[in-house]
Amino acid sequence: MKLVKAIIRPEKVDDVVDALNKEGFPAFTKIDVVGRGKQGGLRVGEFFYDELPKTMLLIAVNDEDVSKVVEIIKSSAYTGNFGDGKIFIQPIEEAYTIRTGERGI
Repeated sequence: MKLVKAIIRPEKVDDVVDALNKEGFPAFTKIDVVGRGKQGGLRVGEFFYDELPKTMLLIAVNDEDVSKVVEIIKSSAYTGNFGDGKIFIQPIEEAYTIRTGERGI
């Protein structure tokens, strides 16, 4: 199992969630976050924004589905501009459903 962490533009969340759901990945956790990437923020005229709003999606998937989920996120979150986001993949050792005690995702 893997945890896919996708940090994306807030305005692209619905596109990403809809695309994931359409392909059979309906479960996710959404967290509003702030941060900045390699560019170190954004300058607009005399104003400098060093923390930009982003949304982090957490999606637990089976190992064989990681590439598919990553491609779905990349294609549906893409704008072609700086700040489109980042995707991180982490291993999940175990997962349990609290209500049933079932192991796995």
